[in-house]
Amino acid sequence: MGGCVSVSSGSNNGDRVSSSCLNSRSNARRRKKRSLSGRITTLQHLSHIPNRIFANGKSKTSCIFTQQGRKGVNQDAMLVWEDFDSEDAIFCGIFDGHGPHGHLVSRKVRDTLPSKLLSFLHSQESKGNRSSINCFNRKSKLDQGNSEGGISTEDQLSSKWKEAFLKSYKSMDKELRSHPSLDCFCSGSTAVTIVKQGLNLFMGSIGDSRAILGSRDNNNTMVAVQLTVDLKPDLPKEAERIKRCRGRVFALQDEPEVCRVWLPFDDAPGLAMARAFGDFCLKDYGVISIPEFSHRVLTEMDQFVVLASDGVWDVLSNEEVVEIVSTAPTRSSAARILVDAAAREWKLKYPTSKMDDCAVVCMYLDGKMDNESDLEDQGICVATNPNYSSCTATESDEGHNSEPTLRRNYTVRSAEDSDPNNRIQIEIEEKQNTVNATSEDQNWSGLEGVTRVNSLVQLPRFSGEKLNS
Repeated sequence: MGGCVSVSSGSNNGDRVSSSCLNSRSNARRRKKRSLSGRITTLQHLSHIPNRIFANGKSKTSCIFTQQGRKGVNQDAMLVWEDFDSEDAIFCGIFDGHGPHGHLVSRKVRDTLPSKLLSFLHSQESKGNRSSINCFNRKSKLDQGNSEGGISTEDQLSSKWKEAFLKSYKSMDKELRSHPSLDCFCSGSTAVTIVKQGLNLFMGSIGDSRAILGSRDNNNTMVAVQLTVDLKPDLPKEAERIKRCRGRVFALQDEPEVCRVWLPFDDAPGLAMARAFGDFCLKDYGVISIPEFSHRVLTEMDQFVVLASDGVWDVLSNEEVVEIVSTAPTRSSAARILVDAAAREWKLKYPTSKMDDCAVVCMYLDGKMDNESDLEDQGICVATNPNYSSCTATESDEGHNSEPTLRRNYTVRSAEDSDPNNRIQIEIEEKQNTVNATSEDQNWSGLEGVTRVNSLVQLPRFSGEKLNS
C-alpha cells in the first residue's frame, strides 16, 4: 500500500533508487504537508474555497442541482470539489439526511468528510516506509514488467484510497456520536462519494444513494453501468448482519416492497437502509457506517458519472437517467433536467405520495463544460475561480419550528452548547428550496398523503416494560 518501493541489495535486478529520486520525494512530502495544512486551515471558510460548489450550479467539470420534496426542509446535500488533493483530482458526493435533524447531519458530513479523507490520505503518504508513486513508476519501467510476487502501482493506489475511505468514514461517525450540539440518535445520513484521480475512480458509499456511469458500448450506444450498491436491509449480507446483532428486518403491510430495520424490543424506528452515518439508536443492532469501497479504471468510452439521492432512483431507472443526461441540450443543465424528470415521475407514479427530496451531481469525464455565454438563459451559478461570489450566502439552521425534536437525547452532551465551527457559511440552499417548494405546492395543493419511502418511519418509544423483559 502507499507510495513506492524501497529497493534493497536483495532485489531482483540490483537497481537502487537514485539520490535525486529520494530528494525529490522528500521535497514533495514537505510541499504536500504544507499544502494539506493550508487546505485544513481554509476548511473554516469553506464557502470561499475555489472550485468547490454545493448549491445549484456548475463547476469546470460538473453540474449539480437539488429540489426540495414534500416532506419539509430539504435534507439532501451535495458537493463537487475540484483540485481536491491535486490538480487532477475531483471529489463528488451526495448526502441524504433522514430523521428530525437529518438536514443538519447531511450538511455536517458534506462539510467534514472530504477534509477527513484528505487527512488520512496524507497520513499514509507521510509514513517513513512509503515512497512516492512517481518513484515507483520510474522503478517499474526499469523492471520491464518483472514484478512477480510484487504489488502493482494500481493496486497500491487502490489500497491507499481504500484505507483512507474506511478511516475517514469511521472518524466521521465517531465525530457525530460525540458532537456537542447535533443530535444523531435518531437522525442520520447516507453518503455516496467518488474521487476521480486521472483515469481512476475511487468510490465509497453507505445507504441507498447511488452512482452510475454513462458509457458507450461497441455500437456507440449509451449504456448505464451501476457503480455502487444500494445498501438496503433486504440484501442478504446486510440482513444477516443485522439479525446477528438482534435487529429486526421486515416490511410494513402497506409498503411490502420496502424492508426496514427495527429495534429488537419495539416497532421503531423503521430505518430503510442498512448503513448510515448517525442513527445511533440502531448502531448496536446491526446498522453500520463502514463504506463499500470500489475502484474502477476509466476508458475512452466512459462519458460521465451521475450521483443522486434515492428520490431520483425511486422513480427513474439507470437507463432512463443516462438517456436524460446524455440528451440534455447543455451539459450545465443536465442535473436540473434530471431532477425535473424525477419530479414529473413522482406525480405520475405516486400521485398520492409525498415526493422525496432529489439531489444530483453530473460529472463529465472529459473535463469539458458549456461556455459561460450558454448559461445566461439557464440562470445557473458558476464556480470555477476563487473570486466567485454570486452563489454564496449564509444558510440558517434556525426557523424550522415545525421540526420534530427528541425529548430523550443520548448523543448530545449539552443542548445549550453551540459549536462555532459548525455554523459554517454555506450557499443559498434554503432560499432556492423555498422557491422550488412554493412553485411545486401549486401543483400539489390537492395531493396529500404519506411519503412512499420514508427513510425513518417513527422515533423509538422505548417502553420500560419491554426494556426490562
